[in-house]
Amino acid sequence: MAADARNRLTGERRPGAPAARPLPAGAGHRDTPPLQTAHACWYPSADPDGESVAFVCDRSGSPQLWVGRADDDRARPLDTTPDPVTEVAWSPDGRWIAYTVAPGGSGHTRVLCVRPDGSDRRVLAGAEPGTSAYLGCWLGDGSALAVTVAEPVDEAGDPVGRPEEPPGDADRDGPATLLGADGRPVPGDGRALARDRLTAYLVDPDGIRPAVLLADESAAATLRVCDVSRDGRLALLRRGPRGGREAVVVRVADRAAACTLPVADGDPWIGRFSADARTMWLRSDDGAEFAALLAVDLDEDGRRTGLREIARRAAHDLELFALVENGRRAALVWNAGGTSELETLALPEPEAVPVPPRTVELDHEVVTRVAAAGPYGLVASLAGSQRRPGIWHLADATTALRTPWTARDADTVPPGPAPVRPVPMRPKARDGLRLGGWYHRAPGRAPGEPAPCVVHLHGGPEDQERPVFDPLYHELTARGLDVFAPDVRGSSGWGRTFRDADLGEGRFAAIDDVADCVAHAVEAGPADIRRLAVMGHSYGGYLTLASLVWHPGLFRTGVTVCGMSDLTTFFATTEPWLAESAAHKYGHPERDRALLRALSPMSRVDALSVPLLAVHGAHDTNVPPRESEQIVRAARERGHEAELLLLHGEGHDFRRADSRRLFRRTAADWIEKRLT
Repeated sequence: MAADARNRLTGERRPGAPAARPLPAGAGHRDTPPLQTAHACWYPSADPDGESVAFVCDRSGSPQLWVGRADDDRARPLDTTPDPVTEVAWSPDGRWIAYTVAPGGSGHTRVLCVRPDGSDRRVLAGAEPGTSAYLGCWLGDGSALAVTVAEPVDEAGDPVGRPEEPPGDADRDGPATLLGADGRPVPGDGRALARDRLTAYLVDPDGIRPAVLLADESAAATLRVCDVSRDGRLALLRRGPRGGREAVVVRVADRAAACTLPVADGDPWIGRFSADARTMWLRSDDGAEFAALLAVDLDEDGRRTGLREIARRAAHDLELFALVENGRRAALVWNAGGTSELETLALPEPEAVPVPPRTVELDHEVVTRVAAAGPYGLVASLAGSQRRPGIWHLADATTALRTPWTARDADTVPPGPAPVRPVPMRPKARDGLRLGGWYHRAPGRAPGEPAPCVVHLHGGPEDQERPVFDPLYHELTARGLDVFAPDVRGSSGWGRTFRDADLGEGRFAAIDDVADCVAHAVEAGPADIRRLAVMGHSYGGYLTLASLVWHPGLFRTGVTVCGMSDLTTFFATTEPWLAESAAHKYGHPERDRALLRALSPMSRVDALSVPLLAVHGAHDTNVPPRESEQIVRAARERGHEAELLLLHGEGHDFRRADSRRLFRRTAADWIEKRLT
């Protein structure tokens, strides 16, 4: 590797760019804390030698930064502050561990770094008032970290403020508030920001050199720096809205785009440069139904000179990709109908004869992340129907072993009945489209006995239901309730056409898909048509509300979690970057106002006829709490039973163990009372 590529960077240095700031020590006691809850480990990142791994662990009840040796069962936290950790990246020189935190559980994140011994903790980006930040890649020599800073601006491009603290926690009483028929409403925060300016920088964690500007975009949906060439000439950026992601090769010296190619949605780490930067390995679905591994040949200025297909499967998405063995091999994770298949592949030189890949045997169904671990190894986060995520280390070419500090399967799940292993289902929509999903049968139920069933709808909408342990499903099946979790149109994993089938007016068909999935589960035998409930999170929460008002009488109750009830108010109050991305999926808030009104559950709220529970994080800036408040208020005004559970200290995703337990038990109590 060239020495200190950071010194040769000539990109623009902007006044007011992020700079490293020291923080108080973040670690508490140095001993391993006692096990307080069934826990998980995920998002591994290894040191340069592959001997130690930094990762996220919720052993204390909240996702925190931990570190442990791959050959030792002892591991310890490096940051015990309450802000949940979402991403981790160990520097290539081994001196720093960078990570992203979500203060108060909100979507306004910050990038921090800390020494591997837990000392010298500092914030690199996102602490400036009104900004948010997330991780990019490290420079190959570890001298700088790429970060992206989101700053709200008005129509003229001038910065405007975000609240210092996320809204919704004023006058709180305890960890949550249950607003019954006489409860006070939760006010919206009144924000209507025009757009976000996304700016990518290279930041020196030592705080010696000023930040270097790599890219600057207004009205952008996303912008992440995925790689910088070893000589510092080129940067690989991922940008664009959902369903329209692009890979952009940028010349660092003048920030000019040298070439652009479409890439797949999903994991943001889309590609890497070869050692000489004459090849870019890219995970892309350009011109195809499913993502594959491509080799993009580049000239000295980063312009594309050729394109080669390296690995493709006929009906499986390449969903994760990493370079391992010092860039000589690629670790590829394929999505095979919801389960994962992991293999490593020798990366060919131009005109070389391809070498067959090596298949890696997995203990569990789904790989959630894969990364290099030293010169020869790799680490992977595995999840499955019998456990929450843990971290496995590749011991040889074909076998992955559980790391010593990753809990045994039984220790990752709450006490009680064993987790249910779901079975796949392939319903057919009324227009003939084949759908997907997984059915979780409550234990002790006779095969042909119709059972009360909860239809759970995933978020996104381009997420995919996977056969992994979900504590919510475990709670429901332990109470004798089946769970059917379908993939309606718009979900990923089933090809580009399926994913895009819900765009615009296609969303009406996605709403009908829910009813068609119910019909399939009833006709197949396991679900009782008289005892059905529907629930979901985020987009799944929206789809829950839409199903209740478009198909009244089908369900006996519904639970919406952080869901949109009115797409026009959602666009007016969500994060600007999210609005830019969501416009591609739902419709433009100005040009398609009539469509958004027609798709909004609030426009048909008179059709609501069953009890409704809404659950929301008080710090949710993706889907602000007013979306739940206004549908609950409308339901009460029409004489229906409706309640809102507001979780303090949580945002769009519930990350703390006590919040997750409260949510699961409240939702399960609500459904069980109305189905049994």
